[in-house]
Amino acid sequence: EWCQVDVKRDGILYRQRYERGIPITPLLEVDLVEEDDTGTITSFLPDLQVMETRDYSFDTMAQRFREMAYLNRGMTIMLRDERTDREVTFYFEGGLISFVRYLNKDRGRIMARPVSTIRELEGMKVEVAVQYNDGWNATEFSFANGINTVDGGMHITGFRSALTRTLNDYARKMNLLKDKDSNLTGDDVRQGLTAVVSVKITNPQFEAQTKAKLNNAEVRPVVETVTADMLNKYLEETPSEAKAIISKCVLSAQAREAARAARDLIQRKNALDSTLPGKLADCSEKHAD
Repeated sequence: EWCQVDVKRDGILYRQRYERGIPITPLLEVDLVEEDDTGTITSFLPDLQVMETRDYSFDTMAQRFREMAYLNRGMTIMLRDERTDREVTFYFEGGLISFVRYLNKDRGRIMARPVSTIRELEGMKVEVAVQYNDGWNATEFSFANGINTVDGGMHITGFRSALTRTLNDYARKMNLLKDKDSNLTGDDVRQGLTAVVSVKITNPQFEAQTKAKLNNAEVRPVVETVTADMLNKYLEETPSEAKAIISKCVLSAQAREAARAARDLIQRKNALDSTLPGKLADCSEKHAD
């Protein structure tokens, strides 16, 4: 219904107030402050003509602020609920590494610590962090300019492509995959993977207003390059962990092939068990010699 913005800048406290999007005051100079006293306070009351409720969920906001703190290493975010006096502060010096550790906190880990990288390439900033655990589910988060792209997009596509190609190349090189073996698939290499991919670009193009998917095609090759360089360095420097990861991926591939063979066997059996019409029916004889 209303929004008031207070800004401290250049030794002056500025203020402007809006009601349902319309300014009801000009930009006012309301006070003098110290030159180095800067910052912004935004106060607002949600409009029930637009929103369904004013009952904010502390846990929902805490989850979002936690993500923001992970994505902006070294930044402190404090959330205080004056209704219940609940309060929490988020600060993560490790950035995405801390995020991956948090996601894997209750899981057994194949890698001693997450591997990560931060690079700026072709005007884009890319940050990636990964760690394998002993489970069989993939946990992947992707962000574009701090927005959680829950449906992925070109950045997560580039990451997955680099992950699959790099692990296959390493497995072939170290003879962990034989010549007769098929390449590992994307699903094989993501078994037990926890990964976070974040990109910051100047002109993001999202699919629909929900911003759930990033469509910038130029992001994919950049993320591929950054991810491949990070993984190649890690695999070469930690051969024991690399072998454990490849072994897990190979086991996943074997399970996939076994499931496919079992499914094909059942389908063939069902086909043979069905009654065939006329001359296509199976031969039968009551008094065979």
